[in-house]
Amino acid sequence: GEARNRMAEVAASEARSREQLALWERGPGSSAPLTDTQQRSVAELRPAADSTPLPAELPIEDLCSLTSRSITVPLTAVVPESTEDILLKGFTALNMENEKIETAQQFFSCFSKIQTQMDQDEGTKYRELRDYLYGFQEQCNAILNDVNTALLHLESLQKQYLFVSTKTGTLHEACEQLLKEQSELVDLAENIQQKLSYFNELENINTKLNSPTLSVNSEGFIPTLAKLDDCITYVSSHPGFRDYPVYLAKFKHCLSKAMHLMKTYTVNTLQNLSIQLTKRDPSVISNTDNAFTLFYVKFRAAAPKVRSLIEQIEQRTDKSPEYQQLLSEVHQCYLDQRAFLLGPSIASTIVDLTSQNNKDHCALVRSGCAFLVHVCQDEHRLYNEFFTKPTTKLDELLVKLCTLWYDVFRPLIIHVNHLETLSELCGILKNEMLEDHVQNNVEQLGAFSTVAKQMLEDVQERLMYRTHIYIQTDIVGYKPAAGDLAYPDKLEMMEQIAQSLKDEQKKLHAADSSLAEVQLEDSDSENVIKSGNPDVLKSRPQSSISPADLHGMWYPTVRRTLVCLSKLYRCIDVSFRKMLFLPFLL
Repeated sequence: GEARNRMAEVAASEARSREQLALWERGPGSSAPLTDTQQRSVAELRPAADSTPLPAELPIEDLCSLTSRSITVPLTAVVPESTEDILLKGFTALNMENEKIETAQQFFSCFSKIQTQMDQDEGTKYRELRDYLYGFQEQCNAILNDVNTALLHLESLQKQYLFVSTKTGTLHEACEQLLKEQSELVDLAENIQQKLSYFNELENINTKLNSPTLSVNSEGFIPTLAKLDDCITYVSSHPGFRDYPVYLAKFKHCLSKAMHLMKTYTVNTLQNLSIQLTKRDPSVISNTDNAFTLFYVKFRAAAPKVRSLIEQIEQRTDKSPEYQQLLSEVHQCYLDQRAFLLGPSIASTIVDLTSQNNKDHCALVRSGCAFLVHVCQDEHRLYNEFFTKPTTKLDELLVKLCTLWYDVFRPLIIHVNHLETLSELCGILKNEMLEDHVQNNVEQLGAFSTVAKQMLEDVQERLMYRTHIYIQTDIVGYKPAAGDLAYPDKLEMMEQIAQSLKDEQKKLHAADSSLAEVQLEDSDSENVIKSGNPDVLKSRPQSSISPADLHGMWYPTVRRTLVCLSKLYRCIDVSFRKMLFLPFLL
């Protein structure tokens, strides 16, 4: 009875367990619902569980009670020969081969033990699977913990990244700002250095200018002069700088030194050249042609020594008044040396021309003016060898040199009494000199033009004076003779003479026509020339001009008036001619 009760309890317990298991995994209110993935896994495991082999200790009688769905007997299974063998093997597996069952209690105890062992054996694989799954769960939990830890680390890293990124961005902006400030500071430093460079050049320039070996012809002088000009220009354009007056004064002092060196070199070169020329052989200097040639050749050869330096001065005259003053002084020195050399030679040449043409005033004026024209042209060409910019001082010098000729010419003019000579002198000065030479070369002959005009005015004044005297004495004060008033007898006599000459001309023409066919034979050639050839006739003198056409019968005062007007026509203006003759003609 107890065994049955226990069996009933066991069966009830198993039924409850199955019901609980059914509630565990089935129905809408299941305690542990499976997910779709888990259900698919169970469906995949179920075919493998259906084909589980039978245990070896199962009694042979139970094989018939098993359905084909529950177990599949493999073809290789060995069927025991008897039930005792099967039971022996089963008890051996349960370690009960030595136990004996004699009572019901022992049976139930053995059955319970077997049932327990069977339950354990049946649940072993599930426990193993559970333990295996627990292992996976622990691993998953560990992985989950690691993932959570990693997430925490990642979150921390993200926060740190954001912090570092923010700091990096701030640092980058700070670096960019620093770089910008650095660039600005570098630009500022370069700007300051550039500005300071002009002031720092003061010591270098001062040292070079005070060097005893410095020469204006050295390669470093012109660059030093250019730097000095740049420094003065820069300092002068920034009066707001500190110590502006001090540095400007120092730079001006250096400029004065440089200008003094240039002036000293140029002046010494010109003066030494003049001294060398004046100390030469007197026999060479006494010859005016040789002297002029020597003066020009020597100066032209010395021009390259100072031309480059003078060009530097001329290029800077527009920038600084100091250079203008220096150029003016160089001009004055050059012109003084030229005046020192040319003055005596020109005076000597004028004296020689005067002595050679003492009685021929026209030849004297032509030769003197031609000489001065050449002097002016040569001086301008020589000046252009030294300088590139013109100056009025050159024309002033040439006016002084031309005045030497004027001073000699004027005393001679005021003693000329002949109207023809004075008229010819006016033509020479006005037509040949002023209109021909001067107009073709106005730039070089400006000084000569000034003196030539003055000479022309003097000659015209003298001509008007002598004309006035001539009118008073020979025209207004003329006293006619008896023959001057013998009219119309003189006219009739002249008409008779003209008629007789006309008759003679007719007779000669008739004689020539009669001999027109006569041939003349030349003894030396076979050419035959007719005597009536027009060339032969034209070669004979014509004497058919009437004496009345030669103004021979005019009243003397009329003839003298017309001759006087013809002399004055190209020499003086119409207004002056009217002023002279109109009172007498009326």
